Amino acid sequence: MGALLSLQQLGKDYPDGDDTVSALAGITLDIAEGEFVALLGPSGCGKSTLMNILGCLDRPSHGRYLVNGRDVATLDGDALATLRRDSFGFVFQRYNLLATASAEDNVALPAIYAGVGRRQRRQKARALLTRLGLGARLTHKPGQLSGGQQQRVSIARALVNDAPVILADEPTGALDSHSGEQVLALLQQLHREGRTIVLITHDLDIARHAGRIVRLRDGRIESDSGAVLRPTLAATVAATPAPLRPAGAVPWLETLHMALGSLRAKLFRTALTLLGVIIGVAAVVTMLAIGDGSKADVLQRISAMGTNLLLVRPGAAGIRPTGEIATLTADDAHAMQGLPNIDGVVPMRSGSATLRVGNRDYQTQQVQGVWPSYGRVKDWTVGRGAFFGDAEERAQAAVIVLGQTVADSLFPGGQDPVGRYVMVSSIPFEVVGVMSSKGANTFGQDQDDVAFVPLSTAQSRLFGGQYVNSITVKIADIGVSGATETMLQQLLRARHGSEDFQLRNTASLVEMITSTQNTLTLLLGSVAAVSLLVGGIGVMNIMLVSVTERTREIGLRMATGARMQAILLQFNVEAVLVCGLGGVIGIVLGLALVWGLRLGGVSVAFSWLPPLLAFGCAFATGCVFGYLPARKAAQLDPVLALAAE
Repeated sequence: MGALLSLQQLGKDYPDGDDTVSALAGITLDIAEGEFVALLGPSGCGKSTLMNILGCLDRPSHGRYLVNGRDVATLDGDALATLRRDSFGFVFQRYNLLATASAEDNVALPAIYAGVGRRQRRQKARALLTRLGLGARLTHKPGQLSGGQQQRVSIARALVNDAPVILADEPTGALDSHSGEQVLALLQQLHREGRTIVLITHDLDIARHAGRIVRLRDGRIESDSGAVLRPTLAATVAATPAPLRPAGAVPWLETLHMALGSLRAKLFRTALTLLGVIIGVAAVVTMLAIGDGSKADVLQRISAMGTNLLLVRPGAAGIRPTGEIATLTADDAHAMQGLPNIDGVVPMRSGSATLRVGNRDYQTQQVQGVWPSYGRVKDWTVGRGAFFGDAEERAQAAVIVLGQTVADSLFPGGQDPVGRYVMVSSIPFEVVGVMSSKGANTFGQDQDDVAFVPLSTAQSRLFGGQYVNSITVKIADIGVSGATETMLQQLLRARHGSEDFQLRNTASLVEMITSTQNTLTLLLGSVAAVSLLVGGIGVMNIMLVSVTERTREIGLRMATGARMQAILLQFNVEAVLVCGLGGVIGIVLGLALVWGLRLGGVSVAFSWLPPLLAFGCAFATGCVFGYLPARKAAQLDPVLALAAE
């Protein structure tokens, strides 16, 4: 019969400053399949170190260790995890149960990493616990079980993957005598069923329950009660090692379930961690909605002025006027009409005036003398009545069109102004129309506080002089507005002999304001993104704390077969869950804030891009800031992790 476990001149050294301390030296030991071996010795003799090496939790410094003919020195970390999963069941002195998991979930833990389905492993866990007398304690957590019951849960966990070798490290050390006898009886029963049992103890009475006693002292084998019966066992080790079964991948849903359980166990801390992400995402959604809404509002008001317009004003650029500048005339406007790409021209002469109806006076901001094409050029329609025409312009007719604010002030209570007369500078004007409401412009001025009369009438009967204050030119194709602007400049220079005018392109004004608003939106988004970044750093800190707190749990998972990838995935999923859930709640909160601001009259513009962007950033934050803690957890040494307090 070949050796199942074979140690050949095995040693283990630990650094101690500049020196090394030898915990094991020259250990040669063969354990056959089906044996019950007790490793006996006082504290500090190397029993636990030998146990860790036997269970592939630790590696020897020198010598060889073969499991079923396979040299463990040739295996990497994941292969060792697979070997532990398939070959060994651990019964620890301190039980090493997950405090937040039920007895059933604790027993089923190794089966998760073996790739066993959820229903199958639960059935097996229940059967094992029932067999060990804990059928009524399936849902109890470790804190609700006695020491003996916890150790029986630990034994059931060691059996769930049908491991051929049970490694029991002082399994009765923390139990009373009665519970200890029950545990030893269970181990003997498992031995009779064909399992190989390796028992670590310092008590000779406990060791006598085994069929073979190996005494250790100062890191060496002092005696072996089975050595005489097996003088040539080491030479009979199988030449071809048994292949390892493929490592079972932990399903995503199972990883998600474990991650949710871990987060639920620390619910208050999870909620505080979520808060940082929630605030960050909600801030991004709200700030961008405010920025986009403000930009849309400004652009809408500019569009109301006309984005395909050129404005010509009198006076050279850079010269501050001291009074009325009379360099532009209606003849200039007539000349402009003959240029290509011109869709309409409107000269304007304006001034303030007091309008009177009966005993009611109103001081309007502007009475404007314009051509009949004003409404088409400015894209402003008449609400009631009609705009005056070319006949009124030629006849210098005393007709007037009122803005909505002027009409409401002079004719309150819904009176119809059309056909009524209004006194302007003691001259009666017939109201022929009322313009549709346009609201405030970009600068907050009321565009409806205005009245329009024919330009010829304004020049001859109201303000005097044949000059105009401005000329508005509507461009047919805004794509060539630059060329049209150049032609206008050349025309006016030729007519005036100098550049005594200014041209302003409203399209460039739109570009400037849009650029400014984009900068402000970016600023708002950046401020909100900083809060999201702070939330991500908080997630990383909490996850690092979690790794520290759960070091022993990580060691236990590794001892039961978890590979580095499984540990890395679990902690990454926890971080992504926190950030993802925080992102969803943050989006809902942000949308609620946007809705509330809209009800409060604040200009906001909602689109799905900012929420999706914010959620994507939160998800990426979980991946990025969760990786470092997850990597730290995956790289823990299982021996050191299990020994952590």
